[in-house]
Amino acid sequence: MGLVTNTDDLDRMRAACRDAAKILDFIAPYVKPGVTTGELDKLCLQYLTDELKVKSATVGYAPPGYPPFPGAICTSVNHQVCHGVPGDKLLKNGDILNIDVTIIKDGWFGDTSRMYYVGEPSIQAKRLTEVTYECMWLGIQQVKPGNTLGHIGQAIQKHAENQGFSVVREFCGHGIGQKFHQDPQILHYGKAGSGDVMEPGLIFTIEPMINAGRREIRQLADGWTVVTRDHSLSAQWEHSILVTETGFEVLTISDDMPPPPSFMTK
Repeated sequence: MGLVTNTDDLDRMRAACRDAAKILDFIAPYVKPGVTTGELDKLCLQYLTDELKVKSATVGYAPPGYPPFPGAICTSVNHQVCHGVPGDKLLKNGDILNIDVTIIKDGWFGDTSRMYYVGEPSIQAKRLTEVTYECMWLGIQQVKPGNTLGHIGQAIQKHAENQGFSVVREFCGHGIGQKFHQDPQILHYGKAGSGDVMEPGLIFTIEPMINAGRREIRQLADGWTVVTRDHSLSAQWEHSILVTETGFEVLTISDDMPPPPSFMTK
C-alpha cells in the first residue's frame, strides 16, 4: 500500500487524472443513437493522443489470463457490467452506456468512468444510474484518515440494497499511481471497521458496479466483457480519490460532470 506524499508527485497524479476526466467530457456530445462504440473509441484515442499528448493505458493491456484489450476505452452498454470491448455495437435510443478510460501521463495513471444516456432513458435506467452515482459519492464521503476501507463498502452496499439493487462483488476499486492496479483493493460491500485503515497519501479508485437485478455476472467469449447473468441493467461510476490529512480530494472531477449529490454539501 504505497503512499504518495511528495508534492511534485501529487501534482503529476492530479494532472493525469484531470486529463482522464477531459476525455470523458470530450466524448459526451458524440454519445447518441446511431453511433457505434468502436467509433467512440477511435475518437477518444485520437483525442488523447493528438490533443492531450498522453498514452492509453488499455490498448494492448493484457493482465494474466486475459487477451490484449483492443481499445482506449471500455464501453459497457445496458446489461454489460464492465470491460465492454468497443466495436460494431450500434447505440440506440434508451441505452445507457458506461465509458471507462485510463491514461498514462508522465508515468502516472489517471482512471475514471462515467455513465451516459443515449437519447431518452427508461425510468428504471435513469433511477439505477442516479442511485449508482449516489453510491459512489456515499463511498467517497467515508474517505478520511482513521476510517477503514470497510466504511466505503458498507456505505455503498447499504444504499444500493435499500434501493432494491445489488452490488457486483467480483470486481472492485484499486490503488493507483505509478501502477495501473495496486493494493489496496476497494470492495464495494462490507462492514465498517474491516480492512486497512486509510492514511494520508493513499490513492485509489471507487467504482461501484450496481445491478438492477441479481448481482451474479458472467464473462463473454471475448475474454473481457462482463454481463449480468439475468440480463438486468447495470451501471457504474468511477473516481480516483486521494486521502488527505482531513478527508479526501477527488482527482478526476470535471466541470462537465453532474454535480455531487446534495448530501455532499450538507
